[in-house]
Amino acid sequence: MNQQHRAGLARWLPIFDWGRRYNGEWLGEDLLAAIIVALMLIPQALAYAMLAGLPPVVGLYASLVPLVVYTLLGSSSTLSVGPMAVVSLMTASALSQVAESGSPDYIAAALVLALLSGTILLVMGLCRLGFLVNFLSHPVMTGFVSASGVLIAASQLKQLLGVELSGSTLPALLSHLPSALGDVSLPTVIIGLGSLLLLWLIRRWGKSALERCHIPAGTAGMLVKLAPIATIVLAALVASAAGWLGRDVAVIGEIPAGLPPLTLPDWEPGLWRSLIGSAVLISIVGYVESVSVAQALAVRRGERVDPDQELIGLGGANLAASFTGGMPITGGFSRSVVNFDAGARTPASSAFTAMGVALAMLFLSPWLRELPMATLAATIVIAAISLIDLSAFRRVWRYARGEGIAMSVTALATLMLGVDVGILVGVAMSLALHLYRTSRPHSAEVGRIPGTEHFRNVRRHAVETDAGVAILRVDESLYFANVRHLEDLVTAVVNRNPPPRDLVLACQAINVIDATALESLEALNRRLRDRHIRLHLAEVKGPVMDRLRRTELLETLNGRVFLSTFDAWCELHGRGSAPLSHPCIESPIPGHSVTAG
Repeated sequence: MNQQHRAGLARWLPIFDWGRRYNGEWLGEDLLAAIIVALMLIPQALAYAMLAGLPPVVGLYASLVPLVVYTLLGSSSTLSVGPMAVVSLMTASALSQVAESGSPDYIAAALVLALLSGTILLVMGLCRLGFLVNFLSHPVMTGFVSASGVLIAASQLKQLLGVELSGSTLPALLSHLPSALGDVSLPTVIIGLGSLLLLWLIRRWGKSALERCHIPAGTAGMLVKLAPIATIVLAALVASAAGWLGRDVAVIGEIPAGLPPLTLPDWEPGLWRSLIGSAVLISIVGYVESVSVAQALAVRRGERVDPDQELIGLGGANLAASFTGGMPITGGFSRSVVNFDAGARTPASSAFTAMGVALAMLFLSPWLRELPMATLAATIVIAAISLIDLSAFRRVWRYARGEGIAMSVTALATLMLGVDVGILVGVAMSLALHLYRTSRPHSAEVGRIPGTEHFRNVRRHAVETDAGVAILRVDESLYFANVRHLEDLVTAVVNRNPPPRDLVLACQAINVIDATALESLEALNRRLRDRHIRLHLAEVKGPVMDRLRRTELLETLNGRVFLSTFDAWCELHGRGSAPLSHPCIESPIPGHSVTAG
């Protein structure tokens, strides 16, 4: 196989890149990381399937073949894919609209949802559309995830208390709580809240306590991450000794032994139409969370993650889940960090993790069915609490009030209206914020700092100005949403008394001038000519100048285009032309000295 062929294969199958360099040292490190992650993944997979309203075994199914597929297609060496809290909550919200929780139709709909999510991600990856998720701003995403954490924790009250609660919004869940308190099961409360307290104590002080016992910090951190395993085993032993297990304290129940079955998603068009919107939202949210974690860990190791390849990897993993009895999945933050800290070197660690899950399904099913549901709910609550970032709200409100409003509105919409509406509100707020900011770009009239070639805001610095020369800097690309703002700025400058004889637009921050902005500039040029004011451009970027040369603006411009603002100042301030430090690109238009940088 020649080098060009290998590069082509590696483009679509990254395993052909790292696989040919695989060695025994990497194998040992990947195996060790896989053992630790598998121990962490098994209870999480059971719990998150339960959160999605699905049989716990579905979580295990979603943690086997999909991980192998990600090994082949994924670009991150440490990302651990599988069921995740937020995606499981969104899955429950989507499926509850088409079927009753736990019913065969509900389980079948989960397969369709995974298929749709995988197809959407795969198509986006093949079309290299990873950039589209950038329209979901980080503050909005944080607001959504924090609110989802609250909803996840509230949804587990029924398992912690042994009561019946229903609803997909916070008001709906809490409205049923008072009437349900009379049915609280005391043994369930003891096991559930006891597990919750133990998990919290271990998370809060476990690492420092282990370090005081002279256990290395890295090892102590790993042991703390595995606390759910110890808590579940301890809770099961206590409940069994008290005679509560399976009677007063609900257990997972029968888990089919063996590997995942091959499944065929339902092809009923009506079901697909009902789930397509939710599938898009789940795909976007899951991908944003996943690629954020993957990139953050890659930076720490000096590696690179391909966002478009991650779309393909996650898409393939979700497709695999849909055909092996699974559910929608994505990359998990806590598991990925553990995988990283445990020393995983390649995506092969995911395949080895899948092997660990397979062994558990083959040989541990009799023990898994005795796990208390209340303890699994406690692990979900602890994971959900870690999603709530109240400090982020304070930071964003102090730094950018507009983004703080968007963050808070998204969180409130998620809590009050549900996760599907909440993320839609978040997307709308992200786009609205972008349009608002770019429609009112920062701008300034600038003057020269004496003795230099630098120009700064006349309102902020002691600068040299000329009553006859106005230099206006617009710090944004010009497009349809902000051309009126530009016109207002120019009008305010030229209406002063006395008006300037020359107006220079400093264009160093302008990357694009769209057709609407071009028409506006042409209209400004005509109006200024009628008032005997010359319009000049300075520091026009090369790509922008290339497009302007295909228009009539430069032919009709009543001023000049200067390489730099300093050149314009020297020429128009009456000091003659300044020597240029770089060659000029002369305009082919007679009578105009047009340069672009």
